[in-house]
Amino acid sequence: MLVDGSDRAFRSLVHGLFAFLARHEAVRAGHGARIGLVGIEYTVLISIGHLGVHESDVSVNRIAEHLYLSGAFVTTITNKLLQRKLIHKTPDPNDRRRVRLEISEKGWALLAGLAPVQRQVNDVQFDCLSATEFKQLSKMIDRLIDSSNRALRLQAYFEDKVGGPAPEPTESARKERSSADA
Repeated sequence: MLVDGSDRAFRSLVHGLFAFLARHEAVRAGHGARIGLVGIEYTVLISIGHLGVHESDVSVNRIAEHLYLSGAFVTTITNKLLQRKLIHKTPDPNDRRRVRLEISEKGWALLAGLAPVQRQVNDVQFDCLSATEFKQLSKMIDRLIDSSNRALRLQAYFEDKVGGPAPEPTESARKERSSADA
């Protein structure tokens, strides 16, 4: 990640990703607030709807997998949506330990009311990308999620193996640090 011996471009990328994430979280929170939900509740609700269009069996685990969240966390959120009567949970006829999730009429009505505003806001947020760039970015994000998962496993390995601190920095990292300190 060094360019001409410097990690400045990498840092700029990472900080840009943080800035984009913060703004996207604010957009998501705004969508949710418009229909009386917090951001994650909105995301789980709309994910149930989107997955339900293409899959007949939308479960807590499927939503967790789709959103890269834990099953326990998704259970907590779906219970809140259930209390507000925005979704239905029905036992899976093939496995009584599992439940199927679907959006209720009330939930669909909220999403339908949000859709015109949501579409316009999302279009503006991503209008800087061509269709080709959007597809490329989507593929890159999937790859970054996979490599980030590997990085987290490596980080955990070092914490377990070494008992805390990370391993000694590489030679290029030491050079970068010494040039940054100068």
